[in-house]
Amino acid sequence: MPAAKKKTTTASASPERRRELLTIAAEVFAAHGYNATTVRRIADEAGMLAGSLYYHFDSKESMLDEILSSFLTELWDGYDAVLAAGLGPRETIEALVTESFREIDRHRAAVAIYQKESKHLAAQPRFGYLADSQQKFKTAWLGTLQRGVVDGVFRADLDIRLTYRFVRDTVWVAASWYRPGGHHTPEEIARQYLSMVLDGIAVRP
Repeated sequence: MPAAKKKTTTASASPERRRELLTIAAEVFAAHGYNATTVRRIADEAGMLAGSLYYHFDSKESMLDEILSSFLTELWDGYDAVLAAGLGPRETIEALVTESFREIDRHRAAVAIYQKESKHLAAQPRFGYLADSQQKFKTAWLGTLQRGVVDGVFRADLDIRLTYRFVRDTVWVAASWYRPGGHHTPEEIARQYLSMVLDGIAVRP
């Protein structure tokens, strides 16, 4: 991930208040889409005047930038730790999937925004880091799957690109239904997903 960029704000604000406003903005962006969301709508959800929101952020673009860059920085802190741990291919996949669900738990709205908006945002210079992250993500997963095939951990006939797309989409689409504080922890959901992906759902004879 590129180094975190400095955010431009119109005035200093308490970190707690900024986090609260970003959480509200993320939920609004996720529910209504970035283009359809106005500063007034975010301010209404926060119970404040639209003009007051500019005390904390200079634009809704700045809010979106901070939401996405913070999410991706935390995601890659976790992913990089997994990739540097020297685990085997299967254990690496298990750890990456588990870390992914932890991030969905912590940043569900940001994940939903990323899924909906990153393709067109990545073409804008301010959001160029989205394309960098997508490529890094793809490289990490494909490399791990290929290593598993070479090591004999995964099937020799495995189409690693198709497998990568399947696992990626199966995991991250969970942001559309997952709600923090539900019946299952992120780790429990990860175990169920991994069981289905790695071992299947049919009873073996």
